[in-house]
Amino acid sequence: MQHRIIVLGAGYTGATAAGRLAKRLHRADVAITLVNAEPDFVERVRMHQLAVGQELKPRPFDEMFAGTGVEVKLAKVAGIDADRRTVTVVDTHGTGRQEVRYDTLVYALGSGWNPQGVPGTAEHAHEISSRPGALLLRERLARLDAGQPVVVVGGGLTGLEAATEIAETRPDLDVALVARGGFGDWLSDKGRGHLRKVFAGLGITVHEHTAVTAVEADRVLTDGTSVPAAVTVWATGFAVHPVAEASTLEVSGTGQIVVDGTMRSLSHPEVYAVGDAAFVKGPGDKPLRMSCASGVPTAWQAADTIAARLTGGKLPKIPIRYFQQCVSLGRKEGLIQFVTADDRAVPKALTGRLAAVYKELICRGAAWAIAHPTVGMPVRRRRTVQPAGRTDQAGRADQMGRTGSGSPAGHADSAAKAAV
Repeated sequence: MQHRIIVLGAGYTGATAAGRLAKRLHRADVAITLVNAEPDFVERVRMHQLAVGQELKPRPFDEMFAGTGVEVKLAKVAGIDADRRTVTVVDTHGTGRQEVRYDTLVYALGSGWNPQGVPGTAEHAHEISSRPGALLLRERLARLDAGQPVVVVGGGLTGLEAATEIAETRPDLDVALVARGGFGDWLSDKGRGHLRKVFAGLGITVHEHTAVTAVEADRVLTDGTSVPAAVTVWATGFAVHPVAEASTLEVSGTGQIVVDGTMRSLSHPEVYAVGDAAFVKGPGDKPLRMSCASGVPTAWQAADTIAARLTGGKLPKIPIRYFQQCVSLGRKEGLIQFVTADDRAVPKALTGRLAAVYKELICRGAAWAIAHPTVGMPVRRRRTVQPAGRTDQAGRADQMGRTGSGSPAGHADSAAKAAV
């Protein structure tokens, strides 16, 4: 009987984990199922481009995983019973409900937009954390007449990219950005200076140190004033999928699954969490931020750990650190802010057209890596050494013992470079 591995979610981390597992394990010994609601890969880092009308290259999963042994199951995840090792899924039409059993689960459902409880946000604001959200915004922007105001709420990377993309594509619109903190205050002096220069050149009005208290159909309300908005784009951060919090899995205050250094759940050792769904600490003992940069290395770590545990190999320890923050500022401008391992800005930054090209190459590389999860390096599919099927209690205890009460072991077999 094959060992059943189910991967939930086929974003950057889920798709990477599924493909990497297929490269590491012998097809006769494992059955790998990737559950996702859409039939093709969504380049989430390009949703601001989709929102302004740009066409993105389709990346169907049936082509991406052809010949790998990964089965793609089109369905939405409705619930997890981590004690019984089952996942409840609903088909994409919402008509069929099914319970699927697993021996090992990789949870990669990721995150979506976070209205943060601000009144009127859910009713009146647009999000660009998903393809449906970006397409809705695209339709709305296309109906705007010249001179109408667009307000982007959020001064982080997503907000910066959305505001500049809209302003560059539609210079006839009145674009503004509202930031709770200082404008680009986490960047180096060079980075902040370039950011202000680009925003000024695009005619974007910046309201910094301004908190939004409510969103209405034609404006956003702030502390004591308001900003006109025919369209409001909400880009203030992300919230994880609620399925994990509704289960018996141990989660953090943010709803992320608490894991050890191998991405293994502290409460349920058959479950691994990767990407935005995982609460894991990086350099400086700081929780990793939700990003592709930190998410993909967690997928490498989880996949290689699962393969090692099933085949009796040495547990890997893939270092997870940051190198840079890559920001597109429209199609002609960009900003590459180099950072310390724990994500603090250093004086060095790359700007201008070269930075835009750099960011584009990073995005293309991230998409390429989904179909090449071992970065093009040759690998050998190893046979499992545990009995196929569900791991018994003795086997589970043996696995836990090898990790030293959940602590990571082994040595690095690759370096994780923060890309996006």
